[in-house]
Amino acid sequence: MAAPAQMIGTSLSFLDAVEKASAAAALNRPVLVIGERGTGKELIADRLHRLSPRWSQTLVSLNCAALPENLIDAELFGYEAGAFTGAQRARAGRFEDADGGTLFLDEIGTLSSQAQERLLRVVEYGELSRLGSNKLISVDVRLVGATNEDLPAMVEQGRFRADLLDRLSFEVITLPPLRERAEDIDMLASHFARRMAAELGWPRFPGFSARVQEQLISWHWPGNVRELKNVVERALYRWGDADRPIGQLVIDPFESPWRPKPSKTSQRAAAVTNGGDASAEPCDVPPPKLDSITDLRGAVAIYEKQILECALEKHRHNQRRTAAGLGLTYDQLRHALRRHDLLGE
Repeated sequence: MAAPAQMIGTSLSFLDAVEKASAAAALNRPVLVIGERGTGKELIADRLHRLSPRWSQTLVSLNCAALPENLIDAELFGYEAGAFTGAQRARAGRFEDADGGTLFLDEIGTLSSQAQERLLRVVEYGELSRLGSNKLISVDVRLVGATNEDLPAMVEQGRFRADLLDRLSFEVITLPPLRERAEDIDMLASHFARRMAAELGWPRFPGFSARVQEQLISWHWPGNVRELKNVVERALYRWGDADRPIGQLVIDPFESPWRPKPSKTSQRAAAVTNGGDASAEPCDVPPPKLDSITDLRGAVAIYEKQILECALEKHRHNQRRTAAGLGLTYDQLRHALRRHDLLGE
């Protein structure tokens, strides 16, 4: 078995999630892992398997969103020869592959209603039938599901079965996004940088410049740990100097003066996608009327406070994201919020 991937962090929210996974590992019960993309849901699934009595058996993984709806049933439950066009011979599904071990279903919220119904039977009775067969096959599988969706909300919308959610949610582990783990960013960045330096054949990692360190801390990391890893590795590769601290960070690799402009079609699609999303709306704070200003400092302070309030609302009161959106460091934003009594402390 391959060595387990490292789980790095000292923030309480992260350690709480890891401890919860460690406690649940010993029990033969389903677990749901919730978190944004790049937060390490697959690492938690790996930990649940390795610390369980099933550690010597197989951990099988499947990204449910990576397969079209008409193939997910065949992939999960297997099929008999002739079950559908192209099925020339019988094939076991992922549940049979994971018999005795653990099955990790990523993006479980994308499963069709038909797949959810069949999954419910396996979870409840430990039995399945391959496509094209009525024969029941018994399987002993520990199920771990992962998603970045709000499954209870999907139940209310009729998009996910309530009875299936009840059976999957014996334990629910919610991973914090990286922007809420500020104390872990430097540790993670240094870890990824040291590994990349070794891969590049450098004698050592020369460190980050003060400017790059500030960028790492102030960015809101929508792609979380996976994005941080890519950004750090790209920084070392592009810097190419093993003797000087890394002095440049390219967060968006697509940034270029020759980057193609969005087409009208993609703009319309984005408008539809972002409909009703407050974070996609610009702040519209009208400036004070110049002919009514009698106190310049007071007018500037009022206008600044309105901008801060609007930016906080736009970013759902996430201060690191608000700081990045306003072009400020986290400390600069905190100072401005304190000045206007907006910290709520």
